[in-house]
Amino acid sequence: MSVYQFEATDSKNETYQLDKYKGQVLLIVNTASKCGLSGQFDGLEKLYQEYKDRGLMVLGFPCNQFANQEPGSAEEAEAACRLNYGVTFPMHEKINVNGSDTNPLFKYLKDETKGMLGSAIKWNFTKFLVDKEGNVIARYAPQTEPEKLKGDIEKYLEA
Repeated sequence: MSVYQFEATDSKNETYQLDKYKGQVLLIVNTASKCGLSGQFDGLEKLYQEYKDRGLMVLGFPCNQFANQEPGSAEEAEAACRLNYGVTFPMHEKINVNGSDTNPLFKYLKDETKGMLGSAIKWNFTKFLVDKEGNVIARYAPQTEPEKLKGDIEKYLEA
């Protein structure tokens, strides 16, 4: 299995297969525009701008499961990200990352990267790195600043 077997729905409610990103390194993040960590949008955008021409794609998935920090619609979340942080990478529909109605992609990402306390996502801005073949290769804690991922991103871009 790989992430390419899943589909995603963007913020304009258009569904597509993730296999459209075959051959690219993916950084998949659950986001929230009203989170104390929302300053990470700046870092995610910087990574995207620095590496997009070399094959990095950042995918943001708004989630309202942590302290009601993404209460609006997917369109409102995207607008806040674009206006407040200059985000240009793709944003998606609001999803759940934990519980019985977990988005299937995030269930897979979690199953592939179980931590010491199980697979549950603990907070917004949990990040998953996926290689060019669609394999989940790393999971980063919400507090991990995006710029700290550069070494891993470069390694997999060059692979």
